[in-house]
Amino acid sequence: MQTVEGIPVPTRSNPEEDLAKAPVPPNERPKKAKDKTGAPPSRFSLRMTAGWWRSLQCIGMSLHYLAPPRPPNPDFVKTIPSTLSAQKGQFNLQFYLPEGYNKDPKSDQWPVVVNFHGGGFTLGSASDDARFARFVIEKCHAVFVSVDYRLAPEFPFPTAVEDGADAILYIIKNADELRVDRKRIATSGFSAGGNIALTAPICLFEHRKTAEVPEYRIVATATWYPITDYTLTRAERRASALRPEATLPPTLTNLFDASYLFPPEVDLAHPFLSPSRASDEVLIESIPQNVIFYTCEWDMLLHEGEELAQRLQKPPISKNVYYTMIPGVAHGWDKGPNPMKPPPKSEKLYAECCRKLKSIFEDGEVHSILHIPLKLPPLLHHLQRQKDDGASE
Repeated sequence: MQTVEGIPVPTRSNPEEDLAKAPVPPNERPKKAKDKTGAPPSRFSLRMTAGWWRSLQCIGMSLHYLAPPRPPNPDFVKTIPSTLSAQKGQFNLQFYLPEGYNKDPKSDQWPVVVNFHGGGFTLGSASDDARFARFVIEKCHAVFVSVDYRLAPEFPFPTAVEDGADAILYIIKNADELRVDRKRIATSGFSAGGNIALTAPICLFEHRKTAEVPEYRIVATATWYPITDYTLTRAERRASALRPEATLPPTLTNLFDASYLFPPEVDLAHPFLSPSRASDEVLIESIPQNVIFYTCEWDMLLHEGEELAQRLQKPPISKNVYYTMIPGVAHGWDKGPNPMKPPPKSEKLYAECCRKLKSIFEDGEVHSILHIPLKLPPLLHHLQRQKDDGASE
């Protein structure tokens, strides 16, 4: 049994049908949304299906919140207008405040973490990551802003990413009123939100080419099991997984893809959609210098996440990357609906992530060798051991 935003989803016992379709040669990979989703269901039927799953998600997350220690409630909520999206409207930002923020109204320059929830761009809400918010406000002493970006199928790509960039832009423009430091901003996110944590800074970077934005600095991104390359098929992802039967079932992934990847001509390699397909120049200029990257051992997204983490760390991009593959867990394991206790490893890893964010906030750019040792993926571990063995000889 696994969970998706608090919803129990049975593991599949017969994934051979998916495996038979993989691997896909690079020249046959989907290029447009229609290549990936085929003839999509009607938008009405997608909305009905998404609504049913959202109802289940509310039940699952309600159980998730019950486990002690209980997560905090937001201190206040702001509704902001969309300014970047062609789909005009508004959405909410939930603010969680560290101790001392309200005690001293004259205090300012608090670091801020802008967070994006998961759910395949189709499910979820800003309160889903309230357990992570507790660690941010307690361990980082930072303001935590959770973004209730608009969901597909009602608002398909690129609305979620543009709402994410809009949220960061709001923080930048209203930093004085909010008493946060516009030069100590971090993004974070889980699953689809982990994608937005990477792509919203890219979107904001592109926006700056045509509009004036007050000086700001995104110093770090903490991305948890993100989807990073939509040119990969779900079948080849499942085929590459260590436990294909533990990956998200087609019922959900088909809903997510058909809902978000619309209209049919959407370019799957667009950097707002697939950061793994962005150019080196775009990644150098838009991705923060410090990237905290988590993947899950049993996740179909493991390999694309690992490859992006390696690429970000290597020249010419040369970011400070702290990569951790979490062993023995499936995608979204930390949102389990157990009312008795938090999911295993989640609190320890949240605390670890927040210690690194705090160090980055305090020290500015943190060199991966001096302060945050890079946890190398298995391939690099092997190469490093060979190098060390050679040196010892």
